[in-house]
Amino acid sequence: MSHANAVALDRTEIDDVLKTVGIGVISFAERDEPYSIPVSYGYDGDNRELYFRLSVGPDSEKSQFVADGESASFVVTDDGDEGWRSVVARGTLSSVAEPTLDGRAADQLHEIDIAWIPIYDAHPGELSFDLYRLDPAEYTGRKEQ
Repeated sequence: MSHANAVALDRTEIDDVLKTVGIGVISFAERDEPYSIPVSYGYDGDNRELYFRLSVGPDSEKSQFVADGESASFVVTDDGDEGWRSVVARGTLSSVAEPTLDGRAADQLHEIDIAWIPIYDAHPGELSFDLYRLDPAEYTGRKEQ
């Protein structure tokens, strides 16, 4: 994968990547310690927000990094027939309680397809998940030309 022939993605292309891929890597940092995990996600293109179901238990290493107001970076890559594309979203992560969403937001959330990826020690049906939203301050994207 050469970056020599990379060009920026426009907003429509960024939205297309985020609507179609479904899996990426979210990263946090606490002081000098980075923490990155693969996650599935859903994308609300109307509000340009990303949603994640994260299993964050009290003994989880993840719990020290995932908190309301935490800065996060999220990366999605796609390697298709026309070459590679990537999107980076940077913003603030916050927990979302579905009952606190207004009717329209709750309806939109149920329409978002968050894929399940097998990265857990237990079956996903046996785990407890919390919903988080990344409200990106910026999106950037690149593609192979």
